[in-house]
Amino acid sequence: MTLPLLVVDAANVVGSVPDGWWRDRRGAAERLRDGLVRYAADGVPGLLPGPLDVVLVVEGRARGVAPVDGVRVVAAPGEGDDAVVALVRAAAGRRCVVVTADRELRRRVGEHGAECAGPRAVRPA
Repeated sequence: MTLPLLVVDAANVVGSVPDGWWRDRRGAAERLRDGLVRYAADGVPGLLPGPLDVVLVVEGRARGVAPVDGVRVVAAPGEGDDAVVALVRAAAGRRCVVVTADRELRRRVGEHGAECAGPRAVRPA
């Protein structure tokens, strides 16, 4: 059985809460990664039932974040948005939800059949 795919745009989700993330982008991405672990087994309430294949896409200074059980980490070689689109394209035929508030990214992944959710889906305020 192929699990549904949850792709999280780390830069966009981390940047959605002004908690000082800009002082330690990698640490902020690691905290987000750790918070995503529960969704791998349980799913995202009201959005996507578990279990899920959870992927966190990091870029820039957040590269180097290691994966943990339940969360794969993809370090974008260039723009994080391009890596997100590539993951969605590769997941053709399977349910895919991308977490981002970036309108252009939402449009791009929507062209490949992905659903979208805002940052609060995985990072409640």
